[in-house]
Amino acid sequence: MTQRPTPVEHRVALRWPFLAGSTAVALALALGLLVALRPLDLPELDAEWMAEIVEHRSPLWEVPALVMSWLGGGWFGIFVVPLGGALGFVLCRRPWAGAAFLVASIVSASLVQLLKHLFGRARPEQMLVPADFGSFPSGHVANAATIAVVLALILQRAWVWAAGAAWVALMALSRTYLGVHWLTDTVGGLLLGAGVAVIAWAPFAARLAREWNGAVRRDSVAP
Repeated sequence: MTQRPTPVEHRVALRWPFLAGSTAVALALALGLLVALRPLDLPELDAEWMAEIVEHRSPLWEVPALVMSWLGGGWFGIFVVPLGGALGFVLCRRPWAGAAFLVASIVSASLVQLLKHLFGRARPEQMLVPADFGSFPSGHVANAATIAVVLALILQRAWVWAAGAAWVALMALSRTYLGVHWLTDTVGGLLLGAGVAVIAWAPFAARLAREWNGAVRRDSVAP
């Protein structure tokens, strides 16, 4: 019989998510300060990237970018995706997974708005679509990273990690293509979203493991 971990062992096992997640969030904050205070040539890097994007714009890529923009933000990305994902887990009899998914989404979106107002970075002038105040960090990318990482941690499947990485990369590219974010905005969104996902998942980890084992047992005895 496999021995259950002691409370001390469980706390030790959960140190890495808090440490990794906190580090990612701290890096996002540090990047925001570097962009705001300009001790490095990050604004020049952003300008060069944007110039390349504008030079290679084509109607062929504009439609996919607009689709990504709709999926990752607005009422659909902010309300439908988190609530729909949580509801989906509940219907699959995994309520703790739904709770972790919803908490991560809410915390990530809230921190994005806080940092937008904290840094108050101006958006690029080459925008193809209207956007609200605050360029850093990218809310679309943060949302995509949060969803990708928390789903990968909950479902524990390699293909989920791969699909999530592709989703985040495409979201970041679409945001700079549409000219609503600088490159560093998307990097900040990635760090923030991934960090929040790991931190939000950690308190649910033990319950999620028991919930997953229960689901496996139910499937094994199902006719």
